[in-house]
Amino acid sequence: MPDLLKTKSYFYELDESLIAQTPIEKRDSSRLLTLNKETGEVRHHHFSDIIDFLNPGDCLVVNDTKVIPARLFGKNPKRAGEIEVVLLSRDSTRDGDVWQCMTKPGKKTRPGDKIVFGDGLLEGFVLDVLDGGLRLIEFKYDGIFNEVLDKIGIMPLPPYITSRLEDKNRYQTVYAKIDGSAAAPTAGLHFTTELIGKLKAKGVLFAEVLLHVGIGTFRPVKEEDITKHLMHNEHIEVTAENAEIINSARKNGGRIICVGTTSCRTLESVSDDNGIVHPFIGGTGIFIYPSYSFKATDALITNFHLPESTLLMLVSAFGGYENVMRAYKIAVEDKYRFFSFGDAMFLY
Repeated sequence: MPDLLKTKSYFYELDESLIAQTPIEKRDSSRLLTLNKETGEVRHHHFSDIIDFLNPGDCLVVNDTKVIPARLFGKNPKRAGEIEVVLLSRDSTRDGDVWQCMTKPGKKTRPGDKIVFGDGLLEGFVLDVLDGGLRLIEFKYDGIFNEVLDKIGIMPLPPYITSRLEDKNRYQTVYAKIDGSAAAPTAGLHFTTELIGKLKAKGVLFAEVLLHVGIGTFRPVKEEDITKHLMHNEHIEVTAENAEIINSARKNGGRIICVGTTSCRTLESVSDDNGIVHPFIGGTGIFIYPSYSFKATDALITNFHLPESTLLMLVSAFGGYENVMRAYKIAVEDKYRFFSFGDAMFLY
């Protein structure tokens, strides 16, 4: 048995041709690999078949965050060349629009520098350099910030997607509501409004939680020992109303099924040792890896994740390391589509 606290234990071989570059035409026609975490049985379906695995009274927990066009290109009036800035998370401790950002090249974004975007529609002032080379930038503008971003920003697709996204709504879930993410909670991309309607008609419950996806979810694990990896804080919210939906479902015998690792991390952050979900607004830096004891999650819908990623570690903790790595091997051999626009898994 590999040492599950070593990053290299989560490596697997993946041909680049299996990295999905574009969304499939119909969201719920993607493939679905199911994994019974008790028996290790793997089966093959399409995502629309998920309805057959859910029972009346089960509760699907979805992350209703909305991706903002957070990738900006600007210029420092005092230096030549273009500067790329990606907004990651708002600094809620400061007034105004102050964000933690990735910048490239970093040497052109020093404290005190100004960056001009969109012919002056937006200006950024670099306040500080943070851990990991991130920049703290304050943005100034006329009007409404999100409307300015809509005019000049670009959807911040992951670096492994090199194809142009023709319809930016395909990088949003159909239930996205609250602006703030730098990346989509991709497990939710498989749901259509029609499928949600059928699930509700069957008696499946829906609860909404919020996690604004930032750098913490996708930062590569560079430490050989995964326990030394630092997760960055991400903003989460669970309302009293949605906590009650989840707690009532569990009390009445329904399963709590997290749609995506972000919903799972949110629930596990706000649950007590009895699995009771409590209302909360704040941040989480929870890092879930094997030996973690899940408190609130009974089943998980998720995509296929990058080798040696914190997300693969979470899935391995939930489904069992050997089960999950074997399922990934099967998915590679069966030519499933991987990562953000790829196919899905259901672990139960």
